[in-house]
Amino acid sequence: MMIRNLVSGSAIPSNSSLFKGVLTSVLILAVSDSQANDLPSTMMWGSYDVGSSGYAEASAIADAFGREFDSRIRIQPSSTAVGRLQPLVNGRTDYAFLATEAFFAAEGIHNFADRGWGPQDLRALAGRPTSGSLVTAADANIRQISDVKGKRVAYVAGNPSINIKIDAILAFAGLTRDDVEAITFPTYSAAMSSLSEGRADATFNNPTPSPMYELAESPRGIHWIEIPPNDSDGWQQMAEVAPIFSPYVESVGAGLSEENPVDMVAYRYPMVVTRSDLSEDEAYAFTKALDETYDLYKDATAVMNRWEIEQAGQPPLDVPFHNGAIRYLEEKGIWTEEHQAWNDARKERLDALLVAWEQTLDESAELSENDFQALWEKRRAKALQSLN
Repeated sequence: MMIRNLVSGSAIPSNSSLFKGVLTSVLILAVSDSQANDLPSTMMWGSYDVGSSGYAEASAIADAFGREFDSRIRIQPSSTAVGRLQPLVNGRTDYAFLATEAFFAAEGIHNFADRGWGPQDLRALAGRPTSGSLVTAADANIRQISDVKGKRVAYVAGNPSINIKIDAILAFAGLTRDDVEAITFPTYSAAMSSLSEGRADATFNNPTPSPMYELAESPRGIHWIEIPPNDSDGWQQMAEVAPIFSPYVESVGAGLSEENPVDMVAYRYPMVVTRSDLSEDEAYAFTKALDETYDLYKDATAVMNRWEIEQAGQPPLDVPFHNGAIRYLEEKGIWTEEHQAWNDARKERLDALLVAWEQTLDESAELSENDFQALWEKRRAKALQSLN
């Protein structure tokens, strides 16, 4: 191999330090180009509807990918869970920026329990933590989760994402929906406003939506329920309802400050979800690009800094991590044995549900849709019990 000096045009001796330095640079560039080329030049991403934080964050990341890698990305928004998942599982979108519907789809529950769906073999690449807790009106005198018993709790019609979070936090204190006065509101907005309007005493929410600030400024006042991070029994009981939460100390939002933080839960919204059959190299390249472009998008919104890979690349998430993402996280020194143990258990759960679904389909050809779903609930419960 001969390399010429670009200034003099003369050959550089192969045993010289200059030759070795130039060769090293060439190899580094070649490797970098190879890794960049693993990222598709065009992509279609799914997200929540225009105006949502999920759409804003997907757009900011897409813009960063375009500037850094010249990737052309189109975002397909949808206001429904099925509208976000259908294109992904059919291969019309490559990735989707999702929330709890990823868990529902992987579990085969709610909108995904009929014959046309069932458990979906999904994988996550990363997801930023979003905090939340039971929020109460201060004058309701609810100071811990157990105090919610007998109180008016706002649920949302047709919104299992919010409702399952309420049920999970109730389970933390050994309570169920039957232990509270569950009031169903027609919209998420109505449920949020119900506290300041005096129509409910508690609900689940994030700290930053405007109705939370309105509650804090209202005569009722605001109080966030602490979720003790070291109560192992409580966390186990919550995980039995939804194993998607982790402890999180929040200091940003209505009624919160650096001097007045609250122990809440974190779940992932948005998180980047793809199919299990995506190649490991593509998953690796996307995760790497997400990390390398962080400085380009981290200031796009008030919480975009939580996409830092050290936060976004750790479980729990709603579905297992893709092996390609794990490879990159291992290279970064982020992925631990504990993370791998979580991922193995999460994948075992998903695999058990996939097997149970196929068995249910085989046994239910003559059943009505209602009878089919009843059979699936039994088979699903049995599959989960087998993991204990």
